[in-house]
Amino acid sequence: SIFTILILTLLVLLTVATFLWNLLVLATILRVKAFHRVPHNLVASTAVSDVLVAALVMPLSLVKELSAGRRWRLGRELCLVWVCFDVLCCTASIWNVTAIALDRYWSITRHLEYTLLTRRRISNVMIALTWALSTAISLAPLFGWGETYSPEQERCQVSPERSYTIVSTGGAFYLPLCVVLFVYWKIYKAAKFRMGGRRRNAVMPLPEAAQVKEASHEPQMVFTARHAAIAFQTDGETWREQKEKKAALMVGILIGVFVLCWIPFFVTELISPLCSCNIPPIWKSIFLWLGYSNSFFNPLIYTAFNKNYNNAFKNLFVKQR
Repeated sequence: SIFTILILTLLVLLTVATFLWNLLVLATILRVKAFHRVPHNLVASTAVSDVLVAALVMPLSLVKELSAGRRWRLGRELCLVWVCFDVLCCTASIWNVTAIALDRYWSITRHLEYTLLTRRRISNVMIALTWALSTAISLAPLFGWGETYSPEQERCQVSPERSYTIVSTGGAFYLPLCVVLFVYWKIYKAAKFRMGGRRRNAVMPLPEAAQVKEASHEPQMVFTARHAAIAFQTDGETWREQKEKKAALMVGILIGVFVLCWIPFFVTELISPLCSCNIPPIWKSIFLWLGYSNSFFNPLIYTAFNKNYNNAFKNLFVKQR
């Protein structure tokens, strides 16, 4: 049908756009020396995981969608590879978003102790832990923790073993979800406290004329100051406040999009094996591709709040004079 063709065209465009956009971010970070530092290594790690989602996971998912009854007809070996990379890359993408949120949180609340050297060390540790945890979750079914391929039913899916479902969904989504929600709550609380402190510490102009007299026996030593309007409150925000406000907004949008994209998939992924519920395949596909779309939105969000990326993108395509 025409509707099916339009949906498939949209999925193909989403796959291609996700791959090209994240590849562009990686090329920019590799080319521009100013980006060879934190927090751009976290952005690069996120782009790597999202590029792998677009290159290794989404095309095979699209092939599965095109097959009759969404059956897997590419063999057991390719099924294991696809499921392994699916879990690995999506989990890494989710934890990389969490790492970016943590980095922004520490840079806002602990900007004096969170120096460039400290950020580099902590970000490298977070990247290593992200990929190590994602690898452990993705390889567990290969060592006998559930079965991913059913030759009789021609079915290829993430292991439906209940214990693995609880551990994998908890480690891949629910734990980072709790972290990012806690981080954003702390960022919001810190920003609210800082704005409240700024209002309390402001010195406002005096409403009426004030007379200041210096006690002296000489009449010419009497001074009168009229319409005194001394104020220490500056108009507008400081550079750091603007930067923190922008970072908090970026983290909020990044977390909001992350939650909207992935929560339908992981809720059904957790509930389905536990209650033996039969969720229609069409809804499983919608939730899965909604989660994949998070890899498309990630680079759009964290580059939209950085003017350096926009200038770097232009330099990649426009020859400098």
